[in-house]
Amino acid sequence: MMPTQEPMVPYRAPGRTSEVFIPMSSRQLRDRKLWIARYIDDNASNSIISSLLYMKSEDEKEDISLFLNIPGANLRSALAIYDAIHELKADGCKISTTNIALCAGMGAIIAGAGTKGMRASLPNARFLLQKTGITDAVFQGQATDIALEVANVKEWNRKMNLEIAKLTGQPPERIDADMQRDFYLSSEEAVRYGLIDTVLLPLPTKRQPPTEVVDLGNFVSGAEQKYQGDNPPSSDDEGRGQQGPANPGMMRNNDNDDGPPVGKA
Repeated sequence: MMPTQEPMVPYRAPGRTSEVFIPMSSRQLRDRKLWIARYIDDNASNSIISSLLYMKSEDEKEDISLFLNIPGANLRSALAIYDAIHELKADGCKISTTNIALCAGMGAIIAGAGTKGMRASLPNARFLLQKTGITDAVFQGQATDIALEVANVKEWNRKMNLEIAKLTGQPPERIDADMQRDFYLSSEEAVRYGLIDTVLLPLPTKRQPPTEVVDLGNFVSGAEQKYQGDNPPSSDDEGRGQQGPANPGMMRNNDNDDGPPVGKA
């Protein structure tokens, strides 16, 4: 099967009167937008970090937008992207993240690594938090070597629990309990968990100025969003993973459970 050719779009360079056709990904980089829609391995990580460094070299302070659809990632490859995002933020660059479909594993952590207040999700997107394992490659060796690798994986899981705690504000103990099994979050549940900040909602046509251009099909975030009624659940009821939460709206491991609709106050 022949590979799909990347779409070409017109682009007019500053100071020029004529347009040229360039790849869509290159055009988006000029607008400081980066789409990450693939499994993250070493090659993907190198390409993504190169793009981030290019945008930083163009302007260290201007905002960068990341649009994510990450079905999974190698731990070390994804951590390199995670560290690069934090380096850009430390230099004063604000980074927005938007989950457009699925952010699983380290992809969910990358979604939460954006600038606070600028982490978003489309209404039907999903998040999956899960522990890492010996999955980056087949590991073989002596029993003592395997034991060392298992100990290393346990240590990385402990460190990642601490990182998720920084991103969400949840205690590490709760995160460890929630991630004993695959821990699914809908977009509104991810807001309540602290992984992101807003769910993007369709802007009513009658309220849209005729000349306004809004990305992603005229989606905006509401000033206030309600999820499970007027009263938010207590911390003991929220996100209990596989044990079956007291609040039926927070069921886990059922990817067909769409939960309550997101509303605007």
